[in-house]
Amino acid sequence: MPAITVTAPGKIILFGEHAVVYGRPAIAVPVSQVRARAVVSANPHGAPGDIYIQAPEVDLEARLADLPAENPIALAISGVLVELGVARSPACTLRVTSTIPVAAGLGSGAAVSVAIIRAFSAFLGKALPDERVSALTYEVEKLHHGMPSGIDNTVVTYALPVYFKRGEPIQILRSPVRFTMVIGDTGISSPTALAVSDVHRAWQENPASYEGLFDVVGQLSQAARRAIQSGQPDELGSLMDKNHACLQQMGVSSPELDHLVETARLAGAQGAKLSGAGRGGNMIALVKENIAPAIAQALLQAGAVRAIITTVRPPRIH
Repeated sequence: MPAITVTAPGKIILFGEHAVVYGRPAIAVPVSQVRARAVVSANPHGAPGDIYIQAPEVDLEARLADLPAENPIALAISGVLVELGVARSPACTLRVTSTIPVAAGLGSGAAVSVAIIRAFSAFLGKALPDERVSALTYEVEKLHHGMPSGIDNTVVTYALPVYFKRGEPIQILRSPVRFTMVIGDTGISSPTALAVSDVHRAWQENPASYEGLFDVVGQLSQAARRAIQSGQPDELGSLMDKNHACLQQMGVSSPELDHLVETARLAGAQGAKLSGAGRGGNMIALVKENIAPAIAQALLQAGAVRAIITTVRPPRIH
């Protein structure tokens, strides 16, 4: 039996950081240039139920039976077994690799889970539909994030932009045209929880000001949804610039992020902003595809430790 290989993309927040915590909408998009990969190979000499796991990026090499139940890889596999009603899998080896930076806001955990769930269910001869892949990935995401929003598992599973507002069903955004972005990584680690708590404290001290900022960000997310769905991605540039200004006023940008944002704009980007919690991590720029390599190079020269070019594409027609 040939090996089953599946990959899944990363993701990044395009609009709505921080404001999403206060009931405003956010948009996330897939990052197809970085991916997690899962390869399942049959072991004809192994006993039923013997699943050997190799995950070199996290220094893991062990049998499934020897892993704690709360291990995310183990949870992804066991989720598939329960979903399909399989008591014992045929003996196999699962190898997991990824080019997605860990703890960088790029959805590494969700991508690994999606790749594993799809590869393992296909190995068992019962490939799961997207909605079940997303649901099982969400269960694994609880290990990473406690109470995840559902953005990561949805955007990674469907590899399409998503529009999210707390308390409402996540909407898939289908763009009829492609658009290109460059992601610049400051290389600075910034715990999401700390930035979120700082914004919450500032909101408590000055609720009227921050509610006004959140309202503006929510309106920008709504305008971005219309631009994506109507095939007018060029309109996203100015919206990104305005969103970044709001995030600066919230106090979650940094000199390094502002420098990379300004570098991208001066190099010809249509718009740019920080992405994620802020204080470090990544920024993102909307660019014309033909100048994306030049803007990526400009970001590297300006101090980015990594630059990723990614394109959001129209959905495949089945």
